[in-house]
Amino acid sequence: MGKVPSYFNDFLREIRLTENQVNDLITGHSTLQKRLKEEKELSDVIVSTFLQGSYRRATATRPKNGKRSDVDIIVVTNLDKESCTPEEAHDLFLPFLDKHYAGKYRIQGRSLGIELSYVDLDLVVTAAPSETQKDILEADSVTTDYSLENLDDWVLNKSWVTPEDRVDQHQVFEKSSEPEWKTEPLYIPDRNANDWSPTDPLAQVKWTWEKNKQCNKHFVNVVKALKWWRKEDDPDSNHPKSYPLEHLIGQSCPSDIQSIAEGVTLTLENIVSKFPTKPVMSDHGVPEHNVFGRLSDEEYETFYERVKVAAHIAREALEEEVHANSVEKWRELFGAKFPDPPKSKKNNGFSKREERTNIGGGRFA
Repeated sequence: MGKVPSYFNDFLREIRLTENQVNDLITGHSTLQKRLKEEKELSDVIVSTFLQGSYRRATATRPKNGKRSDVDIIVVTNLDKESCTPEEAHDLFLPFLDKHYAGKYRIQGRSLGIELSYVDLDLVVTAAPSETQKDILEADSVTTDYSLENLDDWVLNKSWVTPEDRVDQHQVFEKSSEPEWKTEPLYIPDRNANDWSPTDPLAQVKWTWEKNKQCNKHFVNVVKALKWWRKEDDPDSNHPKSYPLEHLIGQSCPSDIQSIAEGVTLTLENIVSKFPTKPVMSDHGVPEHNVFGRLSDEEYETFYERVKVAAHIAREALEEEVHANSVEKWRELFGAKFPDPPKSKKNNGFSKREERTNIGGGRFA
């Protein structure tokens, strides 16, 4: 059967962020967070900062066509959304941006974008959280910059500590009697609507981490593979965007998958069978938000037709008994980043690999 795990490992190595890109992201977000923490004029405003988005969820893929890697930084403030407008909230940060990122930032509808030569940063301001949330939003489980796919013991509560802060860095964190934290939406400024919109990035992180665990740690790699397929298959399409696509994959990928190949195939087939028309999908933590709300019926129909073709190719690749033919089919689906099939077709097309490929580990990679 065409699961070809070593080939998928090599493929993932080619579409994951490179070591240099990871280092650039760490430099970018760490410098920004450090500057925010040290800015006296904002010390009475900022409660906490933490990472969100595909970088935090370990589902980011390598940028294409000259684009830079990007990362989202949530800045939790004590601003009252009832008395502070979205424009006023953003304006509070403009002196800071002029001081550190003059000529490199832009005001966006829901965030403040910073364009550096090596990385893009999105500064997302939020209104004041509830009193019960303030402490937890400063906890290690929220502010950690470790990749969640590499944290087997991560728990969203105040007791969890990062590995380097443990007596033994290899020590497995033991759950305390403290219950896991129930997330609440945070509110971000929407300048276009002149209102504050709810979002729950930590609920998205928590859901993804739990799903990855249920899928034997294959889920985030299934997401990366299918995000890459989308870039290769329809590079000029703007929809569905990265997170709506990831959400759809999450609702379509079965739990307890045994390989990336199986996960990719079943996910595509489930989209075909379960979602022939544009679905209404409630966001994690904010059920009133439909993640497909901005996608037109026509855009979804075009996407759906491409999924049907991809599902057929994936099924053929998975069921192909000749190893080289299976690899060729997967390469047809994913493009040139997927390794070439073996040149020799001896042993039923199987070319033995002597070394096992390692595709991850440590912090965001």
